[in-house]
Amino acid sequence: MVENVNASLSDDLSLALTLADAADEISLARFRSADLDISTKPDRTHVTDADLAVERRLRDILSELRPDDGVLGEEFGTKGSTQRQWILDPIDGTANFLRGVPNWATLIALAVDGVPVVGVASAPAFDKRWWAATGTGAWLAEKGNEPRQLRVSSVSALDDASVSFQSIAQWDEAGYLDSLIDLSRTVWRDRAYGDMWSYGLLAEGLIDVVAEFDVKEYDIAPFAVIVAEAGGTFSAIDGSVSIAKRSSLATNGPLHEAVVSRIAQSHA
Repeated sequence: MVENVNASLSDDLSLALTLADAADEISLARFRSADLDISTKPDRTHVTDADLAVERRLRDILSELRPDDGVLGEEFGTKGSTQRQWILDPIDGTANFLRGVPNWATLIALAVDGVPVVGVASAPAFDKRWWAATGTGAWLAEKGNEPRQLRVSSVSALDDASVSFQSIAQWDEAGYLDSLIDLSRTVWRDRAYGDMWSYGLLAEGLIDVVAEFDVKEYDIAPFAVIVAEAGGTFSAIDGSVSIAKRSSLATNGPLHEAVVSRIAQSHA
């Protein structure tokens, strides 16, 4: 569906999808590999040889095709301009990847002056890929089927809402455990689907709210575009429009203010 994209972003979205193809080729070949190399970073998170290989490959392609653009990646940091910056998470869900759990994806975004305008989340173990660019709508391709346009749910009351909170530990460490418990008692259903899959489910209209803490730009940047283009709303937990505040709240739109308010009240 690249042909339907705003002309100014068409080439960028095409490139993002090409980057996702390159990433999938590397990551899927290493998934559940008996000789996967795993190490621990200073922040006590894991990194595999697949994470490193994917990010190196994506940076090489960007260096060749977008030499004037900057890059922010999870494994190799920031390089170049932040005016036009590619944001890369080579494998979002590395803990899942190294355990053989298929809930992981390569995340690719282009941000202009800090605002994501192109986003791709490619989950080859699920055989699913979500993508969007500003003005295009959000799209999903899965299992060899033709891409279909996505739309968030129309649920308008919290007591009818299905929420993914990602993990109890995140909320506890951020000092928001009471808010999570209060929210779980308010909504119809709460689950921790985890990582990128929660945002995909939201964009598909299958759940209504996703909220998490301790996230970096590369964890969430593509979903700021994908959720918005599916008709939803994406912000930090406090409702501010930013991907740099180490928290995220994605909703179907009608529920957003109510969730922001409920979390703020219970936290206070």
